Amino acid sequence: MPFHHNDHYHDLLLRELPRTGRRALDIGCGNGKFAQKLALRGIAVDAIDTDGDVIAAAREEARALELPAEISFEQADITRVTLPSNTYDYISCLASLHHVPLETVEKLRESLTADGVLVILGCYRETTVPDHAVSALAVPVNAAYRLAVFAREQLPAPRRSIPRRLPDAPVTAPRTSLAQIKEYASTRLPHSEIRRLLFWRYLLVFRNGRGAGPTPEASAAEWAEAGDALERLHPLYRPRLEDALAAGGTATLRVHEGTSVLSLLAAARIH
Repeated sequence: MPFHHNDHYHDLLLRELPRTGRRALDIGCGNGKFAQKLALRGIAVDAIDTDGDVIAAAREEARALELPAEISFEQADITRVTLPSNTYDYISCLASLHHVPLETVEKLRESLTADGVLVILGCYRETTVPDHAVSALAVPVNAAYRLAVFAREQLPAPRRSIPRRLPDAPVTAPRTSLAQIKEYASTRLPHSEIRRLLFWRYLLVFRNGRGAGPTPEASAAEWAEAGDALERLHPLYRPRLEDALAAGGTATLRVHEGTSVLSLLAAARIH
């Protein structure tokens, strides 16, 4: 099995899984490997891809694995399907967003649950000196990884079955630069985090609950708790919070599981 850049970052994406996540959407699922890893964690997955041969092969392999959660594979175009709103706890796009208009992320955001997470492992067009520098650095590292994979495959493994090679997903050159992606995300996916990765990829993480105010159903005790936390806020951060609220921001009360630590986060949301 050759070294695959998307597979290399699977563990990084899995770190962003919500603790209470139960349902996921995997867009451009390709060979279905990432959907399988989600299902192994007990998460039901809707996996879509435009390539019928890839979907058929991924469905067949997943069926043979007897996974603890169901994967529903469907040949579909994300730009044409209607996604149910407030449905998915986790949405993943692995090297697939550059195949569709960037505006597609707005449809994905609407389909997230209140505390859902969108992760995008994307490709970008190299336009800057840092882009080309990281690309040049990736070349020898990529060669080393491929050599290591090849060497491991040469080791005798009489009891290990050789995995069937699945069809390769179609390849399209990215048209959007990393700077354009960051600019777009700053308004359409506020508070999202974007960072450049080594193997010609970037990671975007958007947490839907971040920056949202206390829900209308919050109890009086919860509101009082929020007020107490504000009073205890360090003087260094209190002015920033007050400025953000004055500019039209909202405060989020976060109670960290297993502790009594309270933190108030605020961000200006100017429309």
